[in-house]
Amino acid sequence: MASVFLHHVVGDLTVGKPELVEFAETETVEAAIRAIGESSEGGIPVWKKRSQKSVIENAEMRQQRFVGILNSLDIVAFLAREECLTDQAKAIKTPVSEVIIHNNSVLKVVDPGTRLIDALEMMKQGVKRLLVPKSIVWRGMSKRFSILYNGKWLKNIDTSSANNTNPIANTNHPSSSSSTATIRDKFCCLSREDVLRFIIGCLGALAPLPLSSIASLGVINPNYCSIEASCPAIDAAKKIPQDPCAVAVVEPTSDGQYNIIGEISASKLWKCDYLAASWALANLSAGQFVMGVEDNMSARSPPDIALNQMVGEANLGNGGSPTRPKKFSSRSIGFFGNAANSNFWVGRSMYRGRSAPLTCKVTSSLAAVMAQILSHRATHVWVTEAENDDILVGVVGYADILAAVTRQPVPASSESQPS
Repeated sequence: MASVFLHHVVGDLTVGKPELVEFAETETVEAAIRAIGESSEGGIPVWKKRSQKSVIENAEMRQQRFVGILNSLDIVAFLAREECLTDQAKAIKTPVSEVIIHNNSVLKVVDPGTRLIDALEMMKQGVKRLLVPKSIVWRGMSKRFSILYNGKWLKNIDTSSANNTNPIANTNHPSSSSSTATIRDKFCCLSREDVLRFIIGCLGALAPLPLSSIASLGVINPNYCSIEASCPAIDAAKKIPQDPCAVAVVEPTSDGQYNIIGEISASKLWKCDYLAASWALANLSAGQFVMGVEDNMSARSPPDIALNQMVGEANLGNGGSPTRPKKFSSRSIGFFGNAANSNFWVGRSMYRGRSAPLTCKVTSSLAAVMAQILSHRATHVWVTEAENDDILVGVVGYADILAAVTRQPVPASSESQPS
């Protein structure tokens, strides 16, 4: 394990992070769509409202108010319900408390002095966000100041001003979940993407691991979630995994393997048109949903509705009146940005190239996979065979990468000796 994870603390990664603005569970789906579109993470933490704002919360109280993380796939799956499609105006006014999957364990409140290695262990166990107080004095870059020295934890605080003003200063091994120290109201949220950006900036310290193939490192997760292209797309909403929040759309081959043709995921739907996407999820096959249907739409054509104004889309003519009903295509859903710029998409082939799932090969290096995830703002990469770019063998997500970079190296003495 690289010493960089022992010599840095969570506070080092929070420099420049904006203050968290809580999103309450009483807010509407409409407000959630706006918030997710504006977020930099692709999902928003949802909170119960404070019962008494005058009461100063401690870490445990804050943790108990956390409900879960709401993402785009949760919303699209909700809006695809029959009763929501019948009355979309009512559906988007629904409180998010009726939509979100309650999971209090995907966020943890931690002290800025928590070692980075401890934070990585939390994330390997399923924590997706770390809530870090911003109200204490913090100097950042703690290589010399947060490590164990003669059995004691060195504080990274301004001791001259710490007395009576830093109630969460941690002189022992940090313990985020059980802390009863007082926490102020200013926090920032640290995501796994933030951690991955830090890791990719420290590749030299991790050598030779980053250049090793994901297959040799055992990073590939074969237990992925998938759906055949011929199945109704709505079936994907019944099997949404939590991490990564993605379902591969596959086609079986003659030899019993599967070709990947697309995915239904929170990251693909991040900035989509939610109303159009929900209609498509409810009415099309999984293959049609991810590949697009532009020619000869049959019996069940989409309603002539204005596309989701909340993410900047419209289906209005120059005169402001609705145009003729449009043939559906996944381009209209808005997988890849604002449909107002639809003139950019000049052909189906270009569309399909951009709709292709993010993939790598079993021979790809760990560094290459990390770079893919960060450059595409994704949560995962699908893994294919080395000889065939279409045959799906597994998936690599954040948890798999974190497990690889924190794994203890095998001692040379324990390696098998040649006979």
